[in-house]
Amino acid sequence: MPLFSLHSTTGLLRPFMSKPLARIKLQKLWKSTYNILLKGKNLILMGPPGSGKTSVGKILGHKLDCPVVDVDDDVLEKKWNMSVSEKLQDVGDEQFLEEEGRVLLNFSTSGSVISLTGSNPLHTSSMEHARKNAIVVYLDVQTQDIIDRLECMKVDRIVGQRSGASIGDILQKRKNIYKKWHDVRVLCQAGDDIETVADKVIDAVNRYQKQDSEAFLSTRSSSSDQKARECKTKYFSDAVVEGLASDGGLYIPEEGMPKIAAGDWERLIRATYAERAQVILERCIHPADVPAIILGEIIEKAYGENFDCNKIAPVRHLVGNQFILELFHGPTASFKDLALQFMPQIFAYCIPKTCNYVILVATSGDTGSAVLDGFGSLSDIDKQRIGVFCLYPENGISPLQKYQILVSQGQNRQALGVQSDFDFCQTAIKEIFNNADFTGFLTAEYGTILSTANSINWGRLLPQVVYHASSYLDLVSQGVISFGSPVDVCIPTGNFGNALAAVYAKQMGIPIRKIICASNQNHILTDFIKTGHYDLRGRKLQLSYSPSIDILKSSNLERYLHLISNGDGQLVKEFYGQLQNQGHCQLPDHVFQLLQQDLISDWCSEKDCLAAIHSVHSATGYILDPHTAVAKVVADRVQDRTCPVIISSTAHYSKFAPVILQALKIEDLKRSPLSQLHILDSFHPLPPSHKQLLNTLKMKENTESKVCEADSDTVMGHMESFVQNTFLKVF
Repeated sequence: MPLFSLHSTTGLLRPFMSKPLARIKLQKLWKSTYNILLKGKNLILMGPPGSGKTSVGKILGHKLDCPVVDVDDDVLEKKWNMSVSEKLQDVGDEQFLEEEGRVLLNFSTSGSVISLTGSNPLHTSSMEHARKNAIVVYLDVQTQDIIDRLECMKVDRIVGQRSGASIGDILQKRKNIYKKWHDVRVLCQAGDDIETVADKVIDAVNRYQKQDSEAFLSTRSSSSDQKARECKTKYFSDAVVEGLASDGGLYIPEEGMPKIAAGDWERLIRATYAERAQVILERCIHPADVPAIILGEIIEKAYGENFDCNKIAPVRHLVGNQFILELFHGPTASFKDLALQFMPQIFAYCIPKTCNYVILVATSGDTGSAVLDGFGSLSDIDKQRIGVFCLYPENGISPLQKYQILVSQGQNRQALGVQSDFDFCQTAIKEIFNNADFTGFLTAEYGTILSTANSINWGRLLPQVVYHASSYLDLVSQGVISFGSPVDVCIPTGNFGNALAAVYAKQMGIPIRKIICASNQNHILTDFIKTGHYDLRGRKLQLSYSPSIDILKSSNLERYLHLISNGDGQLVKEFYGQLQNQGHCQLPDHVFQLLQQDLISDWCSEKDCLAAIHSVHSATGYILDPHTAVAKVVADRVQDRTCPVIISSTAHYSKFAPVILQALKIEDLKRSPLSQLHILDSFHPLPPSHKQLLNTLKMKENTESKVCEADSDTVMGHMESFVQNTFLKVF
């Protein structure tokens, strides 16, 4: 029985007389009605001392017309018959926390605003009790602001502050505790008054209660399409699990990307990469799909000790106005790790527990090993129900990339080489998804459903937005620019996923001026950006020094076209239908003009790629991988130097050692991959050697290579064998 209830007639908070706390009389009572926003739940305000919980709680009680409980004044002090500070002085920190927790364990109410103490979240069982039938709002105030407020309040220590520890140290530790309990986070600015913070809380709780406002639709359906609206509504978890929409389109959020205010971005300037990821992804993923607590655990696992650099994706000055965004510090030395250490954990959380899933993925080099490694890090239980089947062009990736793919195979992970190019691999994946007979057979016979981890999967694309935002905030933190000043970004891209993530970061409020798309000799994307005409006729893929962008069909371009056409799914559907049937298609003029407001593009020859690697190393000692070299050449040509340009370095140069040795004019290239890396390391280059990559080459794992002809039926046969060997057959 709860200790407090709402009187059925007066609506006032009334104590139950049978409990020890019955003598507590709240000093302030508000008339209450059944509140639509709270839906009978409590609204709990959590945060450090000085965050404004009590003051904001009073405003919320007035705005929501519901009772207000301040745990300090209305519960603890009434129970103890003394002030909280006297109690702390009387019993000491540890006993205080225990007694404070016991009091909260014996307290219940409903439909109220409750302001916790700063130390309540340190008591696990009492917080678990308090969170039942409640929405916990974390008032996230910057540590220095809290310190300043406490100084004004003449508070020189807080609960749990040991001798020699500063208040700042304790507050930093508390952050890690607060984020384990909250449902909703509200970023509070130094200049926010309590009315503003209260309004932010109401907005955040309103979003929390309305999952329907964050539905997903296909790029081939229009937001005004009534038929599409009549279909079952799709949410983030559906987009992650299904990968591809049933009409062959790609999933996108119906209302677009959320906007983050400039003040909230500025709050993240001094934050760690994981802290930035948490705030950004909380805004993009509704807590009904992935609760903030679960999301935080996933982010901690994704961006932890598995990265060589504790900054995860650091920004380094190169020359002039050019900066390098190093995206290669993950376990497979590729930018794909930034998404694929995160996405498998999200996928495992979202899928139903009663089905098996096979992740189909096509790779032009780096995606394969990143997917295999990411899904290989799942728990043993999740590995029993999630398998990965990876297609790669047998002769279209570097030897080291191929070796990485092969050694990353495991009990639930298999790679298949195809005697063709990446475009065939990608097309084969789509054909398998659209083959209802085959997918139905897998479900009926093996209880297995298909999904994908390519950047066509929203759960794979979304984390890439974080590093584009983070790189901008790093430049602000380094004093290169002030927040609000524009930057350009230059990205080596073929599939447009990395570039699209930059577009989304811009939509969310990062001041990106131009997105420069850099191509190699397979420059069909460059031609399209310059002309609006996507023309596949007579184009054959040419193998290059930068294989990860050896792509002719840019899958993620579909999402961008839907965006700039103002959600015209019919236009997108017709564009890709004509491209498929006739081999070419022209954008309407008004859409093409919008495209050119965002994008610039050019391409780089093989000769210029090698020359850039050599010249940059000679001038700076820094070694670019071939993809980054392509971007450097293009940035030199098209960027006007009126603002900084951030060049995405998408892979560690060690993955392409033969090309690097050739560019640096080092003889004897026929050494083993490990010996080639040792030669490069002897130059003491920047960045240093990639330790996890070296360890991979030393592994003596199974490197068996299975190869098949470029035939979809043959691929499906290999895939069925994999499913049969991985999962129990359904009888």
